[in-house]
Amino acid sequence: MEKGGGVVLHANLRINSSIPRRWTPFSRSLVPLLPSGCCARRTICRTIPRASPLIDHFRLCTFQKDRGQKVANKVFHKSRSAVCIYISCGSREASTSSDEMRKNEVLVDCGTDQECVLGGIVALGKFDALHIGHRELAIQASKAGTPFLLSFVRMAEVLGWESRPPIVAKCDRKRVLSSWAPYCGNVIPLEYEVDFSKVRHLTPRQFVERLSKELRVSGVVAGENYRFGYRAAGDASELMRLCEEYGLDAYIVRSVMDKSQPSYNGASKAINSNDRGQVSSTRVRHALAQRDMEYVAKLLGRKHRLVLTADKAAFCTPNRVSIQKSCMLNQPPEDGIFDSCSLLVNDEYIGPCRVTIDTELINIELDDGSSCLQNHLQNDHLLGIEF
Repeated sequence: MEKGGGVVLHANLRINSSIPRRWTPFSRSLVPLLPSGCCARRTICRTIPRASPLIDHFRLCTFQKDRGQKVANKVFHKSRSAVCIYISCGSREASTSSDEMRKNEVLVDCGTDQECVLGGIVALGKFDALHIGHRELAIQASKAGTPFLLSFVRMAEVLGWESRPPIVAKCDRKRVLSSWAPYCGNVIPLEYEVDFSKVRHLTPRQFVERLSKELRVSGVVAGENYRFGYRAAGDASELMRLCEEYGLDAYIVRSVMDKSQPSYNGASKAINSNDRGQVSSTRVRHALAQRDMEYVAKLLGRKHRLVLTADKAAFCTPNRVSIQKSCMLNQPPEDGIFDSCSLLVNDEYIGPCRVTIDTELINIELDDGSSCLQNHLQNDHLLGIEF
């Protein structure tokens, strides 16, 4: 897949401001999702607000070089209980003192501050694997504005699903998102979590209304198979229609297809009923279960990193350590022997290693004696194994 080579199926763009704008190319390949009578714009414009001595508060202010000049993508001016937001549609004000808004806060990581995604472009999805399909959503969001990922937490608990470890350790997600910056105009996508229990009963309309009126985003990006609202009642077409109604830009992105699709036991079959050959988190989990780490790396766009805490080392010598499986912070590959791995301690590369995973332990053995593993292990350290 080429860098930033995704295809936007359709985009709603609503730009009415007379303020001078910077022109930014979006995508040359736009395929209308709606009937042929609907016209899709092929470019987006971003507003450059004039500098003002009244501006005393800057948030999420990202600068990027454009034809030798630094352009402020977003500037916020706070005045009493109102926020003036300078975005692609000019400026608008929104109240931040509403008791009703605070009562219904949905962003887990912002506390009482629901402005953290203010005016941004949010990619919608279940970003458990942060695979190349998720990266494509972030790429398209970065082309339209300041990119954010909006993911849900406590879904398994609320829906009664069986608990399972994440594909990416929570403490490792920032590193992965940082690696996406070169694909996203040198901007690191930020991630905010939504408490699923507070949105699960929302209709598609209510969900989009919250994005518009409470989180006050300026646009959304979603995959062509995206479903949302109570019992997944809304699809991509419904999302486009509702976003247009609420004045939000909307971009529907074609699924990134899995071009590898290796066969196991002489057969290659769909992973589940929703599988159409696209890259998915389910496909990543299946590949981990098959111990096909080369395939996993293709789906993720990077090597899979297993993260462990070092506080329960069952056995340790200068070049070998055994750690209980209970120390794992994310999903490992199925039990087996793995050569040509890499060992890291707190993101510092230690050296090549050989890993054996059995029913109780993860055994790590350095390939050479150039480093003493015991010198690197402390209770507050995190071990990373890249397969």
